[in-house]
Order: sequence, then C-alpha cells, then structure tokens
Amino acid sequence: MFAVIKTGGKQYKVAKDDVLEVERVDAKAGDKIELDVLMLGTGADVTVGAPLVKGASVTAEVVEMTRGPKLTIFKKKRRQNYRRKNGHRQDLMLVKIVNIAAA
Repeated sequence: MFAVIKTGGKQYKVAKDDVLEVERVDAKAGDKIELDVLMLGTGADVTVGAPLVKGASVTAEVVEMTRGPKLTIFKKKRRQNYRRKNGHRQDLMLVKIVNIAAA
C-alpha cells in the first residue's frame, strides 16, 4: 500500500517504513504526527481525494531534527560597487512512516 502525502508545500509518495526528510513542523524527536493524504492505493486500485481522501490517515514518527546544506546567496550589479552575500540553511526533520490506514 502506498499514499501520496502533503507536508511543507511538497508532495511525497510514501509506503510503510519509509524514511523521509521533510520541512520541520512543531514536534520533537519521538513524537507521532498525522499527515494529509492526497491519494491512496494498492497496486492498480487507487483512490484520489478531492483534495484529501476522507477517513484515510498516515501516521509518521519523528526520528530526528536536522538541517539542510548551506546555500550561498550572492547578488552583484557590475560597475555599481554593489555586492551582497547571504546564506541560508533550511530546518528539516527525518520522519519514518509508521502506518497507512484507509477509510
């Protein structure tokens, strides 16, 4: 059985015992969280929600909090003596899919 979930503005296709790196939500390591289910299926039998599948739920356990790679943002306008350097690291978390339940 697989499901398509939505979290952090992105969609992921998941199955039981998958480990994902998603954007951080308010939870601690070891907490269980519920995720929005957009599609649910087993093989060729697929249920698509409008926008969510009613009664379906995906339970995930937060494994650890982590951060993404450092990105460097550099802006320059030539011949204007304009240079700006900035950096960013996205807050992420590892989640393990514990259970996928249909309606």
